[in-house]
Amino acid sequence: MRFRRLRPPRQQASTSVDNSATGIDIGQCAGQTGRVNSSRTGSELPLVAGGDACAPAGLSGGLSTERAADLARTLKALADPARLRLLSLIAASPSGEACICDLTGPLELSQPTVSHHCKVLVDAGFLRRDKRGVWAHYSLVPGAMRAVGAELPGVGALVTA
Repeated sequence: MRFRRLRPPRQQASTSVDNSATGIDIGQCAGQTGRVNSSRTGSELPLVAGGDACAPAGLSGGLSTERAADLARTLKALADPARLRLLSLIAASPSGEACICDLTGPLELSQPTVSHHCKVLVDAGFLRRDKRGVWAHYSLVPGAMRAVGAELPGVGALVTA
C-alpha cells in the first residue's frame, strides 16, 4: 500500500488594492498643478508650483566608477577583523615588522589562514613581504592607510589632519 503525502491547500494571492496609497507620489511631479488629498486628514493639500521643488544639484568631484571600484576592493581587504588585527599587531611590534610565525598565536588562527590574510593585505598595498629562508616577514607600507583616506573626497582632509 502506498501512502500519498498530503499537501496544504494553496492560498490564492491577494488581488485587492490598497486604495490609501493611490496617488501618494502624484505631488512629486514638477509639472503637477492642482490639489492632492491627504490620506491622513482627508483634507486637500495645495501643490507648490515650480520654484520650491527639489532640483538636482550640480555635484562634481566625486569618484569615477572605475576609481570607486578600485577603492572598494582596497577597503574590502580591511573589512575583516583578523586583517585589522594583523595590521595593528605589525604596527605595534618594536621592529615595525613581524614574522608570520609570530602572528599565528595572537590571532589564534592557523599559519595558512594567517598567510592568506597577509597575502590579501600585501595585494591591497597595506603590507610589504620580505622572505627570509622559509619564513615571511611583514611590515607596513608607509602612508598606505593615509592614501586610502585621501582617495575619498571630503574624507581625506579628516584622515590627514
